[in-house]
Amino acid sequence: MHEFAMGSDQMEALTLDICADADRAIVWQNSRLYLLDQRLLPLQERYIELQSCAEAATSITDMVVRGAPAIGITAAYAVVLAARAAFAGSATDWRRLILPDLAALASARPTAVNLRWAIERMTSVMLGLPNGDPEAALLAEAKRIHREDVDANRRMGAIGADFIGRRTSVITHCNAGALATGGYGTALGVIRSAFSAGLIDCVYADETRPWFQGSRLTAWELSRDGIPVKIMTEGAAARRMCEGDVGWVIVGSDRIAANGDVVNKIGTYNLAVVARHHGVRVMVAAPTSTIDMTVSSGEEIPIESRDPDEVLSCGEHRIGAPGVDAWNPVFDVTPAALVDVIVTERGAVLLPDAKKIAELMRN
Repeated sequence: MHEFAMGSDQMEALTLDICADADRAIVWQNSRLYLLDQRLLPLQERYIELQSCAEAATSITDMVVRGAPAIGITAAYAVVLAARAAFAGSATDWRRLILPDLAALASARPTAVNLRWAIERMTSVMLGLPNGDPEAALLAEAKRIHREDVDANRRMGAIGADFIGRRTSVITHCNAGALATGGYGTALGVIRSAFSAGLIDCVYADETRPWFQGSRLTAWELSRDGIPVKIMTEGAAARRMCEGDVGWVIVGSDRIAANGDVVNKIGTYNLAVVARHHGVRVMVAAPTSTIDMTVSSGEEIPIESRDPDEVLSCGEHRIGAPGVDAWNPVFDVTPAALVDVIVTERGAVLLPDAKKIAELMRN
């Protein structure tokens, strides 16, 4: 992987025509894939150039890119890089040579279903190709996946904004904005659309330990859009709701089960429980590619755990007591019974359950 700081001479030499912002976090240009390194935001705006599928898989694992839709889009472009390398290795046997790369890519993050979904969609195209160089056809499909995600986010934004009803403040958790998608965002797409309609007073962004996606990424996105945002610790959410003027909790999702159970960043379940107690409604915004009809409930979804040092440290500084271990699950499951509405690009599901989710997916 190769890093390029915005405005550097090296970037200019590559004629990389990118202005760093949330809506251009994933860029295919000059036959290369570039990712805005989300680990460095908001203090540094730096793109990483990926030259191989293996580098893309590492970027997904190491949180250069995160958010289920963004992971899926990155994976789609990674398949293009894998096909390029495999075809260079053998013009006749490239479909076999690509398989190890695809397997490694699929294992980069176990919870977000969009990763598997994107690889399966790209593989379906790959298997239908005639003999010859596959890159152009696969790149066209990856770009199509990218475009479709942005379009879906804008539709979700409009649908979700209609549910806000009256001018209010909202709470969001983690980052489900343009950075986590192909552009515009899921939860933040709803917030952007609702703000444009004059329905948002303030967004309270949970800081989201241990990676601080709320304070580093969500606040960065919203402030750049001129949307009033205040950062708070997760533990402050109950007090914020108790004081009133919060009408909705709006979050994204990394996977939704067939019964409407929602897997999202750890702490979402806590927030939904507190919201129910205070009469605050919960909205989940996610594309239908995030709905996994192969799992009947959230209990069947694997929950990724990461290095305990992420909890025991803050950046490079150790904050945990010496000799103490930590438990670091990345996601939790919010039961469908605690969700008021799931918003997708195909429409909304009020009070979701298995029957309503099945009907949405049939349509």
